[in-house]
Amino acid sequence: MAWNEPGKDKDPWGGRDSGKKNDGPPDLDEAFKKLQDKLNGMFGGGSGGRSSGGANFGPLFAIAAVIAVVFYIGAGVYQVDAKERAVVLKFGAFSEIKTEGLNWNAPLITEVYIVNVTGERQYPSRGLMLTEDESIVELPITVQFNVSDVRAYVLNVKDPETSLRHATDSAVRHVIGSTELNQVLSEGRQAIAAEVKQRLQTYMDSYGAGIQVINVNIQDARPPEEVRSAFDDVIRAKEDEARLKNQAQAYANGIIPEARGSSQRIIEEAEAYKAEVIARAEGETDRFENLLTEYKRAPEVTRQRLYIETMESVMKNSSKVMVDVEGGNNMLYLPLDRMGSRSPLAEPQAQTDSFNSRANQTIESPKPLVRREVR
Repeated sequence: MAWNEPGKDKDPWGGRDSGKKNDGPPDLDEAFKKLQDKLNGMFGGGSGGRSSGGANFGPLFAIAAVIAVVFYIGAGVYQVDAKERAVVLKFGAFSEIKTEGLNWNAPLITEVYIVNVTGERQYPSRGLMLTEDESIVELPITVQFNVSDVRAYVLNVKDPETSLRHATDSAVRHVIGSTELNQVLSEGRQAIAAEVKQRLQTYMDSYGAGIQVINVNIQDARPPEEVRSAFDDVIRAKEDEARLKNQAQAYANGIIPEARGSSQRIIEEAEAYKAEVIARAEGETDRFENLLTEYKRAPEVTRQRLYIETMESVMKNSSKVMVDVEGGNNMLYLPLDRMGSRSPLAEPQAQTDSFNSRANQTIESPKPLVRREVR
């Protein structure tokens, strides 16, 4: 017979039957009631039935509130070191800047950004760049910076360091694009670093990022790997050129002073010769004027004296003597060189005969050997 047929007393949901055992599931209301009684007993509530009143949750809420207050206060405490500054924002707006020490700000109302303002930071950068002469170079650099304005660093730019990286790439490519390759690879790196630093600081100031660029270090610039051997040959050639120039300069430094000394010596000798000639000419002029004066006083005596002095100066080194007879055409020749080479004691007779024979010789002469007429 089915359970729902008339005349049957069984409850399909397990309801109680007076006088019979209940075999159905437990009542949910009964279970909740028992759980509530246990909780009331744990927190000091009454253990009576439903007629004893509702549950007492006061102590539980008090404990939870105390814990929440302690957690809230603890969450607002923070420490600022001597090298740091804390920017405090209240409801999203700037409020103040905290210095070193233990500080507290209300969470959920204020925001605190702690920034290191004294320590130097740096980051490396590397990339392939195009130079002015359309050559590709790989340039590794390192940028050193710190925070100069902590308020601007926190509020003006969302990510200041990312902006700094982008600005660095822009500044470096701008400078390298206006520089030739040999300047990048050799002695021009210091000038490039100074120009990049100045341009990068200008970008940061225009952004209002609160960043101070301390230094830009450019390491050894290298050409791409595909053409490195060719660039190495160029560098070696430049080194050879510099070496040869130094050698030539050293040689010039040794030759030029010597040449200048020689030229100065020649100039001084010429000046001395000039002074000597002028002095000699002036002396000859004075002598001639004095002689002219004497000649005007005694012409015949002066003429004879000049003749004798001239013959003496001409014939003083001669080893032969020619004696001219005035008014005749005969000339006497005396070989003094042979006469002086023989000893007068060894061959007196031979010397005498030779002298007599030569003395008797006559030489036809159309005119005297020396004849000078002074007018």
